[in-house]
Amino acid sequence: MLKHHSLLALLLCLPIIAFSQTVQDDFEGNGTITTWYGDNCNLNTALSNPFPQGINTSATVMEYGDVGGQYANVGFDVSNNFDLSTNHTFTIKIYVPSDGLTGNQNNQVSLKLQDGTLNQPWITQSEIIKPITLNQWQTITFDFEDDDYINLDNNSLPPTQRTDFNRVLIQVNGENNFDHVRALIDDIYYDGSIPVDPVYDYLVWSDEFDTNGAIDNAKWFHQTQLPTPGSWYNGEVQHYTNRTANAVVEDGILKIIAKKESFTDQGYTKQYTSARLNSKYTFTYGRVEVRAKLPFGVGTWPAIWTLGKNINENGGYWDTQGYGTTGWPACGEIDIMEHWGTNQNYVQSAIHTPSSFGGTVNLGGQSIPTASTEFHDYTFVWTPDKLVFSVDGNIHYTYNPLVKDNTTWPFDADQYLLLNVAIQSVIDPTFTQSAMEIDYVRVYQESPVATEKVDNALSPVYYPNPVDNELNITFENSDAQNVLLKIYSSSGKLIRTYSKSVKNNIVTLDNLDGLSSGMYVVMYVLDGKHYSVKFIKS
Repeated sequence: MLKHHSLLALLLCLPIIAFSQTVQDDFEGNGTITTWYGDNCNLNTALSNPFPQGINTSATVMEYGDVGGQYANVGFDVSNNFDLSTNHTFTIKIYVPSDGLTGNQNNQVSLKLQDGTLNQPWITQSEIIKPITLNQWQTITFDFEDDDYINLDNNSLPPTQRTDFNRVLIQVNGENNFDHVRALIDDIYYDGSIPVDPVYDYLVWSDEFDTNGAIDNAKWFHQTQLPTPGSWYNGEVQHYTNRTANAVVEDGILKIIAKKESFTDQGYTKQYTSARLNSKYTFTYGRVEVRAKLPFGVGTWPAIWTLGKNINENGGYWDTQGYGTTGWPACGEIDIMEHWGTNQNYVQSAIHTPSSFGGTVNLGGQSIPTASTEFHDYTFVWTPDKLVFSVDGNIHYTYNPLVKDNTTWPFDADQYLLLNVAIQSVIDPTFTQSAMEIDYVRVYQESPVATEKVDNALSPVYYPNPVDNELNITFENSDAQNVLLKIYSSSGKLIRTYSKSVKNNIVTLDNLDGLSSGMYVVMYVLDGKHYSVKFIKS
């Protein structure tokens, strides 16, 4: 057996971003599951335990109520998929009172794993069914390696060879019946953990458009050069200009205005003008928020999007700065928001890579009835593993290819932002002008506190991780007697400060049970050198 510190030293060799979180809930406020929902059933996650006896005397449980529909489930989603190759067991406690049942169904409970990103997530589900005893608390274990499981699709791989599950459902007494069931559930637990997505809530770049007149040239570049002789791409018929007639800031709002007017530039006369802005800021990973109101008119095509900084597009800002080394789509394109006046109430997000581009299959969208009459928040989250798109907090598309290589994932290098309104050849002949209005553009990344690494060879050993109440940090090869330690949230907010004596080369931070579940950073200075330690509060 490895000594405790040796094991910890191995853990410390993991990449600093490789943090994970337990998946469990005791319904006493200590769980990590925040997405419980009832599917065709009643759900109460804060019921006073009506049967505090036997193996479960806890104060609060979850109540499941099948009120007679053809099927009923309670469930939750996790932020990243389960890896069942090593950890493949789920446990729950359950109590089913006999007076809460109708009909003569088998007394059983099933646990189903699904891919919640599918339109019909049940079609590839895997399920384990276990018998239960009425009128007593019991612990039920679902082992997707050793238990008999049912794959709804017979062509599916065994669960332990799959990595597409992100949804857990619990069902009592089966489906395809109209009987009633009342069940109490507690202490759900998965014997592994899931990766924790980075927390992107540290503002690193923005434009609030709070000065009137032309755009801020320190932040934006007018892209006006035609990339091909006489034309933009996709049959667009506009000239992009650098005039305030097409891009202007008024009363805290950027207006990108598409106009019907004859305009000659670069030896070509066109009948429409607009603006296309490149950000002079690039980034890798983070969260982008753009609050916008979209233009009207059949033939208008506004977009909020990104391109790889390395694109060799003539006239693009970063190409003019010498970074253009890669063609499209190998540079990667991320369409945060596209809207077509021919489909007025629909907005779309899409991904263009060498594996799928142009009429890409990698897309999703949603209906926004007030897209052109009200402001909405268009949000894009880019992690090392996936791209997530939403409007007003409602996710409509996630791009997370199982294989990430140069053809599917050119998204591990800097991208820059673009804002534009294009005009299609199908433009309504009565169109005169319309604008995409933008209240702000904001880019968030991890706090510098959350990403800071130990700056010298005296790597601290710390345990346990995840933490319940106490965190121990060892100070080997140090003569320090006292040390000041500060705990920060992942967003960089100072949570607590400790002044501690060093005893036997160990400092113990206690009373951590009051912290909410999540990731934290301990920072301190020892012998004149700066250290940081990340830990997960369970």
